[in-house]
Amino acid sequence: MSEEVKHFVVNRVRGRRLEAVPDTLVIEEPLEIRLNNIPLAVVMRTPGHDHDLARGFLLTEGILQQQTANGKKHIASCGEQIAIDHARDELGLEIPNVVNCRMLEISPAEISGWQRHIFASSSCGICGRASIDRVRVKASPANGHWLLPFTVLQTLPEKLQSSQTTFFRTGGLHAAALFSAGGEIIVLREDVGRHNAVDKILGWTSREKKWPLENLGLLVSGRLSFELVQKALLGGITLMAGISAASSLAVELAEEAGMTLIGFLRGATAVVYSHPQRIQF
Repeated sequence: MSEEVKHFVVNRVRGRRLEAVPDTLVIEEPLEIRLNNIPLAVVMRTPGHDHDLARGFLLTEGILQQQTANGKKHIASCGEQIAIDHARDELGLEIPNVVNCRMLEISPAEISGWQRHIFASSSCGICGRASIDRVRVKASPANGHWLLPFTVLQTLPEKLQSSQTTFFRTGGLHAAALFSAGGEIIVLREDVGRHNAVDKILGWTSREKKWPLENLGLLVSGRLSFELVQKALLGGITLMAGISAASSLAVELAEEAGMTLIGFLRGATAVVYSHPQRIQF
């Protein structure tokens, strides 16, 4: 965990006094993701699981995908398409905070198109209905038919919090966790960016071939944004829960795509925004 935090001396106010005390802060650094040695995107992240982050980013941008029986694109089982390593300079030395993803079948022209799309998305050039239409094309409908007892669901926030080791030390990280119908936390990732935590999970599931995900749930520590729901759907997840509220566009997307979306999951209370049929009360 040492690479995720740094130690500082800060000035803490206690009553009317200012006191110099040691503190532990989460690291935030850029990660440049290259595709076939061509710069594709830069994300601000907490170091750690960088290869999974890059893999998950490519998955949720639709760059890694496979054709399913119904003609839809889906990201499952596509880990064999890509090799990821640290980028290296002309002397063969690793370049800090830069990873290179190798996909030999991808052309420079295709990479250029994805560069424009990623830039437009990050600048809010693609949002609202256009983004929902894109997800409809890229992702299969959320057709998981599993049932999750609410008594199991309500135990998950405490499990998430108790597993957030770096958050416990810094108070400055988001978390995401993949869980089973029995309430088992399968994998948990922390990051300064909530979307990065989800990408790290999806990258891990691809690398470990933990597919399909339609009978697993995703829990996030904060609010349920459109971007997070979009990533979960592109990963094939059919049930997603959060500790805080959902945005209007996130609910619209979940309702249209068939995803069960749950917010304000706190103890014995929750708000089910869409498709409650997967929750057993």
